[in-house]
Amino acid sequence: QVQLVESGGGLVQPGGSLRLSCTASGIIFNVYNMGWYRQAPGKQRELVAGITSSSYTNLADSVKGRFTISRDNGKKTVYLQMNSLKPEDTGVYYCNAKFARSDCWGQGAQVTVSS
Repeated sequence: QVQLVESGGGLVQPGGSLRLSCTASGIIFNVYNMGWYRQAPGKQRELVAGITSSSYTNLADSVKGRFTISRDNGKKTVYLQMNSLKPEDTGVYYCNAKFARSDCWGQGAQVTVSS
């Protein structure tokens, strides 16, 4: 059974930092491309950051220079380091794992950036 469990969300002031973690089970983690998506209230889910099985990364323009995605295959975990957070970064952050026809989602982690 595939499971992705996110952690690390919370409430932070503008300019602050958070690190999200997503730990996988039930998959051969190192062959999967991993991603972080977010969904703000009233908006569609959007890709924030992705990292391939070969650790190539891509970031949405809105987070470049502030967010970093990384993975630890030994721990079956992908991370999203978020710095210089802005109120517009508020939303539910979802972890995603893709390989061939397999497309898995976590339950989501709430991130709220507010003073």
